[in-house]
Amino acid sequence: QVQLVESGGGLVQPGGSLRLSCAASGSTLDYYAIGWFRQAPGKEREGVSCMLDRDEITYYADSVKGRFTISRDNAENTVYLQMNNLKTEDTAVYYCGMRASVYLGSSDYFCAHLSSADYWGQGTQVTVSS
Repeated sequence: QVQLVESGGGLVQPGGSLRLSCAASGSTLDYYAIGWFRQAPGKEREGVSCMLDRDEITYYADSVKGRFTISRDNAENTVYLQMNNLKTEDTAVYYCGMRASVYLGSSDYFCAHLSSADYWGQGTQVTVSS
């Protein structure tokens, strides 16, 4: 059983930056697809940025393009989400979702369909406020 652990959330002013981390507790981060999702109060969970293990194609939601960057560090066994120029509307709980079983779809499909993920972390709160 894979346990995903997110960290790096917090309170930041508009225009500030945060870097979220997603690691697998007690195992390697072995995935076919992985991504960051967020859920704001009263809203549904949505895909923010996703990527596949087999290629370099990444997906970003329009609302975060140019501000957020997803990346992975194999040596650290961690996937990151660098968030710059944060806005108040970025306030949400951010989750890491991972597909460990065979997946032949695209990164944007993975981000759009929450049911594609096999595992979820517990989430980390990001609050953007002055």
